[in-house]
Amino acid sequence: MANGAKGANRRSGEPSDEPSDESPGESREMSAAPGATEAAEPVEPAGYAPVPGLAAGLEADRALLGRTSTAERVADILRDRIAEGFFPPGTRLSEDSVGGALGVSRNTLREAFRLLTHERLLVHELNRGVFVRVVTVDDLNDIYRVRRLVECAAVRGLGEPPYEVRAVEAAVLAGERAARDRAWEDLSTANIRFHQAIVSLAESPRADELMRAVLAELRLVFHVMADPRRFYAPYLVRNRQILEVLQGGDAMEAERLLASYLDDSQGQLADAYGRKMSRR
Repeated sequence: MANGAKGANRRSGEPSDEPSDESPGESREMSAAPGATEAAEPVEPAGYAPVPGLAAGLEADRALLGRTSTAERVADILRDRIAEGFFPPGTRLSEDSVGGALGVSRNTLREAFRLLTHERLLVHELNRGVFVRVVTVDDLNDIYRVRRLVECAAVRGLGEPPYEVRAVEAAVLAGERAARDRAWEDLSTANIRFHQAIVSLAESPRADELMRAVLAELRLVFHVMADPRRFYAPYLVRNRQILEVLQGGDAMEAERLLASYLDDSQGQLADAYGRKMSRR
């Protein structure tokens, strides 16, 4: 890597592949503090317990990499694990343990970390390592700002009915089924899929990709709140209402309902999350 690029990485706070200036010629673990060997450690003073069974959990994902363990595939696995709450916000990811569990090289893992850092799911702290990001209340409000721009525009641009809303309907039915079964994590997933399906109405791969990243970041908030029933169940009725209005061909009313939905969701979540974070 050229000296200029190396300096840029250090200024931006991103991990570097270069060896440490203090130990020339040696490959230094980017994420670990001196003597650290655990795969996942909490950010102080967040108080998270280390994640048990990390190696065993990730070793099962090796098959997903196939013959080519590209950084993108590694990032996909880690992104899914973060979304599932396997790595809670504030958890430090050790290069040695994560790379060893997945059977990938250090350079591949570092590139995967960079990809997820650009998606705002990870953060690199100089001389401390790579951590699952802890979202701030300002971040949360900005996430909802983006959601309004993307989701409402997708509905506004629908054109003439009838609309292809089978994916929206499938997400609503999955959420209702999860609520009946009291499967609250499944309810959380169904609600995320509902909003992804709303954006997919725009038939824009770029909008879909943007929404996937935004909702993945939003899930970091819900993992801190750890109460999907409270934050998802009240919106099941509104999901169905939006679906039925779309099935009836009224995109304007669906957009109005969706905008009101997002306003109420933001107000409820930002208030609860702000109180939660103030006690940490």
